[in-house]
Amino acid sequence: MSIAKGPIYTALFANLGIAATKFVAAAMTGSSAMISEGIHSLVDSGNEMLLLLGIYRSQKPADEKRPFGYGRELFFWSYIVALLIFAVGGGVSFYEGVTHLQHPEQIENPIWNYVVLSVALVLDGYSLYTALTAFNQQRGNRPFWQSVIDSKDPATFTVLFEDAADVLGLLIALAGVVLGQVFNNPYFDGIASILIGLLLVGISVVLARESKSLLMGEGVDDDTKAQLIALTTADPAVVSVLNMHTIYMSPNEVVVMQRVAFDPALTADLVSYAIHRISNTLRTELPDIKQIFVEPGTAPVK
Repeated sequence: MSIAKGPIYTALFANLGIAATKFVAAAMTGSSAMISEGIHSLVDSGNEMLLLLGIYRSQKPADEKRPFGYGRELFFWSYIVALLIFAVGGGVSFYEGVTHLQHPEQIENPIWNYVVLSVALVLDGYSLYTALTAFNQQRGNRPFWQSVIDSKDPATFTVLFEDAADVLGLLIALAGVVLGQVFNNPYFDGIASILIGLLLVGISVVLARESKSLLMGEGVDDDTKAQLIALTTADPAVVSVLNMHTIYMSPNEVVVMQRVAFDPALTADLVSYAIHRISNTLRTELPDIKQIFVEPGTAPVK
């Protein structure tokens, strides 16, 4: 399964255009929520670039310095993106909202905000649809949150959560502008900015937790592990699999380490042939298995 870049490019171009229009609208109206939304879109644009950088660097071939490859580059940059959403997106938006509450100013020319927010909702809505489609293709029939927890592709679920935060943030900003105009109360704009900041902080916590888990090292799920054991024990030379450990080096690269009890009647050469045969079988049946280490062991005496 290859890493889907389409949703990332869609979100990148959408956010660059939206950020520019939001800042123009903020300058024309003095809206705190629009400034927060502009910062939000600008941070998201940088995040998409970092995710693309992570994908590019993760595809570098293994070398002497990194014998297991550079696949974890994507996990690292996904974690950095989560921190940026927290520190820059959430922090600045929250600060901007508090500042606006301390020094409230009534929004001028709110029509600019309505135009920009409407355009942004269309573009971000399409970007969210693209990201959700890609994520649904990966998760199949599994529950949504379980798929996020089990996913080994942080680029896909990061863009999905970013786009969802974009749409929710726009709706909050729109509500702040409307309520501020209807009640002639500038505090609604500041409150909207604070809510956007809290939304981004919440999203960043979820993304940081999942990216950290991948960076620390996750293995295959129980079903895949059972399949690996079944394929290994199906070889006529194998008595049993004594233990098995797996770890994801990238979304599409798994390292398998297992200790296997072979038929004690086999010679060293026949065991070596069996290990080679087992490795080929695992790679054929599960293409994400890139490196396999098999250690002969002795089955416990019953």
